Amino acid sequence: MNRRFLAVAVLLAAGAGARAQNAAPTPLTLKDAEALALRNHPQVLAAQATALEYNQHVVETRSAYFPTVEGEVTGSEGNPQGRIGAGFLAASRLFDRLGTGILLSQLVTDSGRTPNLVASSRLEAQASQQTYQATRYDILLAVNQTYFGVLRAQALVKVAEQTVAARQILSDQVTELAKNKLRSDVDVAFADVNLSQAKLLLLRSQDQVRAASAELTRALGSQQEEDYKLTDEPLPPSPPLEPGSLVAQAFANRPDLQSLELQYKSAVRFEHAERDLSFPTVSIMGAGGAIPEMYQILTVPVPNYYEGAALNVEVPIFNGRLFTARREAARYHAQAEDQRVRDLQERIARDVRVAWSSSKTAYQNIDVTAQMLREASLALDLAQGRYNLGLSSIVELTQGQLNLTQAEIENLNAKYDYQTVYATLQYTMGLLR
Repeated sequence: MNRRFLAVAVLLAAGAGARAQNAAPTPLTLKDAEALALRNHPQVLAAQATALEYNQHVVETRSAYFPTVEGEVTGSEGNPQGRIGAGFLAASRLFDRLGTGILLSQLVTDSGRTPNLVASSRLEAQASQQTYQATRYDILLAVNQTYFGVLRAQALVKVAEQTVAARQILSDQVTELAKNKLRSDVDVAFADVNLSQAKLLLLRSQDQVRAASAELTRALGSQQEEDYKLTDEPLPPSPPLEPGSLVAQAFANRPDLQSLELQYKSAVRFEHAERDLSFPTVSIMGAGGAIPEMYQILTVPVPNYYEGAALNVEVPIFNGRLFTARREAARYHAQAEDQRVRDLQERIARDVRVAWSSSKTAYQNIDVTAQMLREASLALDLAQGRYNLGLSSIVELTQGQLNLTQAEIENLNAKYDYQTVYATLQYTMGLLR
């Protein structure tokens, strides 16, 4: 009975595995891949959470505008003849007491420090939002690159399979002719070497598919690799004729540059806030509450209810140049942020020009490789005819096959190179959305 149950379980597991292996791959377009990555990728989710965190920092800073209200309950006990000589318990008229009350404090002015801090934190929150957008663009670029990488690898597998099939036919033909003494063993050796090269190309291209699929899985923000059926994308339009206007578009659209500019503005406002530390701070305070009669000392009567208010003006005089150092540190930080903005602008301008040049070259390669493919195909047909008529050696034929394979690979590389480089150009301009 146990053996029969085990056999049934093994058959069911084998059937489930076969169904899983034979399951149709999931269709996936480039737009679907981008949307999936933006929903799932941990870098995007982390950047989004950071942006929400900085929004709460604005609320924290703005809290200084509002009054602070605290409820307190205080009880103390001491021997009637003693006095407190040390420690943090104040010597009060009421040693044995229990009281409840409310304390209120409100900042009136700190000479502009709080408004500058609020403005700084708000700019930091805006910068964090732009960093979140920049992270999204980074992931979109990675998805485009890996998506076209998988398509390239899959196309290379098809070329390799066709090459193996064509060279297998030639090897079989030459082997049969050699058996009938119509071709030499040298021809068989050349054909077999040519076939082995095609099989190596197939193995390497299949490995590239697996590696590209792993990269795509990472770009999609997934841990579990899934079998996707990718949809080929149409070729994008030709690149602009000149890169002059592209740099200005990049400066206006790149979220990472906008994030750095906002961080610089935030640093300037924080420098102003640190400068305001040297000016007076005015605040008001109030207290009110009640003391139960049972805790009153009869010899020193105290009212059951109490209240009080105070106005406090704090003027800094000397603190070992603490405020001066903080102001200077903030100023240097703002200068550093300004130079980071400049550095990023220079890198963006360089990247735009390089991407434009690469896209222009890749676009021209499409026509060149297409012409090379046509010529290689024609040359192979001629070489095949000459070999069949006995007018040339097999070296000419195998060289023609090699040229055709190389032309096919160069042609598909030109297509996917241009799609990848064009996506990079859109990214450098801040238009990859």
